[in-house]
Amino acid sequence: MTDPRTRYFRTLRRLRRSARRWSVLASGFTGAAVVLVPYAGVSPVDAGWAAAAGASTALALWRWSDLRAQAALPPPPAPDPALVAEQTRLKLVATVERNPLGRAALGGIRRQQAMLALRGTAAADSWTRLDRATTTMAGLADRLTGPGEPARLEAATAEQSLRDLAYRVASVEKALRLASGDAVLASSHRVLAEQLSAGVAAYEGLVAAAASYVAEDGRAVNEHPSVSRLTEASDLLRGVAAGLAELRRHADPAGTTGTST
Repeated sequence: MTDPRTRYFRTLRRLRRSARRWSVLASGFTGAAVVLVPYAGVSPVDAGWAAAAGASTALALWRWSDLRAQAALPPPPAPDPALVAEQTRLKLVATVERNPLGRAALGGIRRQQAMLALRGTAAADSWTRLDRATTTMAGLADRLTGPGEPARLEAATAEQSLRDLAYRVASVEKALRLASGDAVLASSHRVLAEQLSAGVAAYEGLVAAAASYVAEDGRAVNEHPSVSRLTEASDLLRGVAAGLAELRRHADPAGTTGTST
């Protein structure tokens, strides 16, 4: 989105160009009318020249008036460079995420950043396990249909909750390093870390259950449809080949080994 200051100067330039353009047209039409009207009296053609001169002059005056009104307004203040940089970054990220490959690359970068932020904390191991489990879940999500649909939605909600809990554990642990003698803070950190570990274990169990569902759903029939279609196509080709061989034997009963002398 364009900032107000940029829009202000863009409007000013547009009005200035329009005023100049209509001023040139008004000068041309007025000059033509001044020369042609007295030359042979007023005719319908001369009336057209005079009307064009009057209309273009009025539009030129109108555009100059709009330009003066726009120039009289104070320009908006310059935007904060940090805000402009953040907006540019968001636009770039949105553009890259439209492409599946770009979205995957950004996901990898974010995971690496999270690992660096949690490195050395009690949440690092749980985060790694959660990352593996969510990657596996992403491969199963499209096949969790029907009865498996609620599990897919629950997994997405649980993932965000566990990631937030991991960041919370890391933040409390960093604060605990500054207040190592605070027993209450140490106890809170231990409880949060246990909750995170238990939550990740439960998520891994959900992923395993989802994999079992997908596997059993694929075994709902004794034979995969693609296997039966391939078998039918093979039988058809064998039948065609046998028919062609039979036709060739009837067409040449004596064989083709004999030679003329």
